[in-house]
Amino acid sequence: MSPTALSPARTVLPNGVVLLTQRTTTQPAVAIDLVLRTGSVHDPVEHLGVANFAAHVIDQGTTSRSAEQLAEAFDDRGIALEAYASRHRFGMTCTCLASDAESVLALVADIVRRPSFPDDRVATRRVEIETGIRRDADSPAETADALVRALIYGETHPYGRRTSGTLESLARIDRQAIADFHRTHCAPERATLTIVGDIDPGAALDVASRGFGDWTSPPPPPEAALTPAASNGRRRAVRSLPGKVQADVAYGFAGITRSDARYHAFWIMNNVLGQYGLGGRLGDSIRERQGMAYYVFSELEANVGPGPLIIRAGVSPDNVERAIASIDEEVGMMGRDGVSDKELADAKQYLIGSIPRMLETNARIAAFLQTVEQFDLGLDYDARLAGLLEAVSLEEVREAAASLLAPDRAAVAVAGPIDSASGEEART
Repeated sequence: MSPTALSPARTVLPNGVVLLTQRTTTQPAVAIDLVLRTGSVHDPVEHLGVANFAAHVIDQGTTSRSAEQLAEAFDDRGIALEAYASRHRFGMTCTCLASDAESVLALVADIVRRPSFPDDRVATRRVEIETGIRRDADSPAETADALVRALIYGETHPYGRRTSGTLESLARIDRQAIADFHRTHCAPERATLTIVGDIDPGAALDVASRGFGDWTSPPPPPEAALTPAASNGRRRAVRSLPGKVQADVAYGFAGITRSDARYHAFWIMNNVLGQYGLGGRLGDSIRERQGMAYYVFSELEANVGPGPLIIRAGVSPDNVERAIASIDEEVGMMGRDGVSDKELADAKQYLIGSIPRMLETNARIAAFLQTVEQFDLGLDYDARLAGLLEAVSLEEVREAAASLLAPDRAAVAVAGPIDSASGEEART
């Protein structure tokens, strides 16, 4: 499917559920993607990680179906249902045969509307989540990521804390806390359902209306305002993880919102910096020419609030300071000088050329439409995207780089087999 072929239909059910449908006929399958505009940003302070916990247990039984019955219903159809929680999303996704779409949508509706959160499944999932938290705490990459986010935003900011919470907060989350989160925040007016595949949009609307049309709940609380990032000064944190083979560096800044008019300029800037590692400045300098990193890349997480731009690198413990100095050099150079004409042209060509890959499966189209709806990008965004990228000027990319990339404002985190005392700097 070409990126200009999308023609989604958008319908808002009387209870506020947004339905986006796109018919494709390349295969007899349907992708179903249900997203509620909630997530770890709504975790109560005493129950950090509750959204993630709810996502782990929401498909483990409803008021009318046991966990075993749900598992059998999906397994019999060869379907893997994924439930997840991120900072601003609580969702479920799956792909099924077109002939199973109606029954699968009924199952998804039952799960999101009437979960029972059985005590035995809560206990099982608690162990799994605890294991994950412990595993992340022992991972240099995950530890560096957690440290840099806390440096950028502060440990109490929704963007500065882990979506999984902590071992301490996990211990305080019981079945009632999970049920309270679901009842308070999982409301029809926060729901967007995308259905993409070999199904007539009218039939999809009928099926969705039967499953979700009579869903009611108390109005959810208003969206909480996100406070600014913690600081713009240089900050550094180091955590020693003895016995590891490599050290991981996370180096970042508070970036922009996805709705920022400068987004496409920032996207191009980040692509030149090192969005995919090899081919970007970071990968060319630090990995290829200097041979210092096992991997290095940059990631721009524009979100509802100003999400971070984070540079990540895995290096030998002996090369940590050299790698950070090289990142400083590349970041400082781009912040001062911007990008070249050739880099701009190459980045545009690459990103525009990647648009078809963004839409090559029903599941990817469904996810794309969720982003379109969440950030009000317009149902023709796929058709306009190439033009929006092509229209970005060299000066706009330079201004984006200058507004963000300054080593003296960077948050720098290191985790691995190194002496934490030797690298610790005061936070400012």
